[in-house]
Amino acid sequence: METPKDLKSILGPNEQIQLFIKEKIYHPRINVDSIVITNERIILRHPHALGMKKDYTDYSYQDVANVVLKKGILRSALTCTLRFKGEPLLLDDLPNSDAQKAYGTIRENLVRYQTPFTATAPRPTPTWQPAPSPGFSALSCRKCGSALVPGHKFCGNCGQPI
Repeated sequence: METPKDLKSILGPNEQIQLFIKEKIYHPRINVDSIVITNERIILRHPHALGMKKDYTDYSYQDVANVVLKKGILRSALTCTLRFKGEPLLLDDLPNSDAQKAYGTIRENLVRYQTPFTATAPRPTPTWQPAPSPGFSALSCRKCGSALVPGHKFCGNCGQPI
């Protein structure tokens, strides 16, 4: 489906449309006309004045904490939890295939915009080695590798004979 020209004019310089969902209306209602998912935000188009004018509401991925997909038999709903105690963004009555694509795209973009320490692997814990003190020699135990005390016949750590 071709992306409307009015959307292209509100995009940022590096912003790209990743998914455009035209909402199918099965019964008369005043609601969101379409949903646009870009690499920087989620944009909702609201038509009014018989479709002659449109308002836009956008949600940055930095403001979205989580996304949940509730899959039905024919239609699905996406619920985006917002960080700043607002009502969750509810995108409902979407075809299952569009909802799954939207969920994957939003999830991928959320990981990109999360704080760096939440998306990295845990660092390995360093192994502790006692620092040699003046009473210790530079020799170490052949079994455990700990420093040996001069004059002792056994390792103080593992009991290995020296």
